[in-house]
Amino acid sequence: MSGVRRSGLGWAGLAALAGVLQALSVAPTPQPGLQILAWALWVWSLQGASPQQAALRGFSFGWAWLSSSLWWIFISLNSYGHLPAVASAAAVGLLTAFLALFPMLAALGYVRSGFSGFAFWALLSELGRATLLGGFPWAAPGYAHVDGPLSILAPWIGVHGLGFLAVAWAAFLVAQRKRWRSAAGVVVIGLTLVVALPPTWTAPITQALSVDFTQPSGTLRVALLQSNVMQDEKFDLDHIDAVLDWHAEQLQNIKADLIVTPETAIPLLQQQLPTGWWERLAASFEPSAAGSRHALIGMPLGNRRQGYSNAVVGLGGGAAAGAYGAYRYDKYHLLPFGEFVPFGFRWFVELLQIPLGDFNRGVLAAPSFTVGQERIGPSICVEDLYGEEMASRFMDAATAPTMLASLSNLAWFGPTVALDQHLHIARMRALEMQRPFLHATNTGASAFIDHRGVVQQQVPRQTRAVLEGWVQGRTGVTPFARWAGRWGLIPLGLLAILGLGFIRLRQRRGAKC
Repeated sequence: MSGVRRSGLGWAGLAALAGVLQALSVAPTPQPGLQILAWALWVWSLQGASPQQAALRGFSFGWAWLSSSLWWIFISLNSYGHLPAVASAAAVGLLTAFLALFPMLAALGYVRSGFSGFAFWALLSELGRATLLGGFPWAAPGYAHVDGPLSILAPWIGVHGLGFLAVAWAAFLVAQRKRWRSAAGVVVIGLTLVVALPPTWTAPITQALSVDFTQPSGTLRVALLQSNVMQDEKFDLDHIDAVLDWHAEQLQNIKADLIVTPETAIPLLQQQLPTGWWERLAASFEPSAAGSRHALIGMPLGNRRQGYSNAVVGLGGGAAAGAYGAYRYDKYHLLPFGEFVPFGFRWFVELLQIPLGDFNRGVLAAPSFTVGQERIGPSICVEDLYGEEMASRFMDAATAPTMLASLSNLAWFGPTVALDQHLHIARMRALEMQRPFLHATNTGASAFIDHRGVVQQQVPRQTRAVLEGWVQGRTGVTPFARWAGRWGLIPLGLLAILGLGFIRLRQRRGAKC
C-alpha cells in the first residue's frame, strides 16, 4: 500500500470512484446519502496530497463524475449529427475534461485551506461551471437532494446552496472521523443517517418542516402532448405530414384550458407549412360557447433576413392570432453548436447534419402567457437548468408566473438517463420557486410536478401519449426567487469569498501566535 500511497494512483482511482457515485446520486433516482458519501470519499482522497496530486485527484473526480453524467451527448453527435464515432467520443471527452477543471480547482483550494475551506472552494467551482462561457451546471450536487430532508431549504438557497451544505457536511464528517465514537460524533452520524435514509421514509419529516411561501391561486385543466417523434424522423419529409396531422388532431380536439406541446413539435417554419394549416389551427382556439382554449406550441420562427429563433407560440384567449399567434416566447439561453455557433467553430458545425443551428436570442425576463387568471412562464429545453435566470421573472409578484412550463425534446439522446436528469432539474425549479411545473417532452418524461417538487402524474416514456389533469397555480415569491432574481448567483459567490477570507485571516492569526 505504501507504493500506491506514494504514487497517488490508488487515491486517484478512489477519487474517480467517488465521481461515478456522485453521478449515480443524481439520477436515475436522487440519493442524498450517496451524494454525501461520494464527496466524503473524495475529500478523504485529498488528505495529505501535494498540489500536483490534488490536481490529479480533482481532475479524476470531475472527469469521472461528468463523463458518467453526460455520456449521452455522444448519441446526439454520432447518431443524429452523423459525426464519426471516434470524433464524437473525442468531443464528449474534451467537453467533460474542460468541465473537470472546475472540481480540480476545488481540490487545489483544499490544499490551501484544508477541511474548513473545502466547501467554499467547491461552491466557487460549481458557480464557475454554472456561469463561465454560458455555463453548464448539469448534474450539480444539489440535485441529489430534490428528495429528502435538505429539500426543504431549496426555496431559501436554491440548488447550489443545497450542494454547498451537502459538501460542507461531507467534509465535516471526514474532518471529525477521529471523534465519531464521542457523544458529538454519534449525533453527527445519526443526522447523516437521517439524510441518507430513503426519501420515502423521511417524507413526513420533510412535509412537516417545509414552509410555504406561496398560496394557491386558480386551477386549469391541462393537457401535455408527448409526440414520441424519433429525432431521425423529425425533419424527414417522409414523416413530417404524419407529425403535423397528429399534432393538429390533438390541438384541435382536446378539451382543455391549456395544451402544451414539446419543443419544436411543429418542425417547420410557418411559411413552410401546408397552405391553410396554421390558419385552421389558430381558428380552433377562438372562444366558443364551450369556453376558451389555449395552447403553447413549440416551433421555429423567423426568416433568412431577420434570423431564426427556437420559439413557443401561444394561441387562444380571444386575442388576434396575428402572424405568430397571440403570444410569442423566444428561447433566451441558447446552447453552443446546437443553437448558436461559437466563434471559430463554424467548421465543426458544418460537420454536423443538424438543421437550424444558429438562432437569435430572446429576452431574459420574458412576460408570461395568460390563461384565464393564471400566468404561465414557459422555458425551452435546458433553460430550466438555470434557476437564477428563471427567478428573474419573479421580480414583480403581481406579474410573476403562477405556473411554469418546460417544452423540451430529448429525443437527441435516446432512452438514456438524460430523461431522468432533466425531470429532476424541473423538480428542483418547482421547489425553488414553489410553482407547479408542466414538463412537456417529446419522448419523456412528460409530467405534472407540484409546487413541492413531487411528480403527481407521468406518462410512460418512448410512447405517444397525452397527459391530462388539473393543475393548481400558486402566487407569492420564495426567498430564493427574490434574491436570485435580483442578483443572480452573486450572493453565493460572495458567501464563498467571504468564507475563504475569514479562514485565511484565522490562519494568519494562528501563525502569528
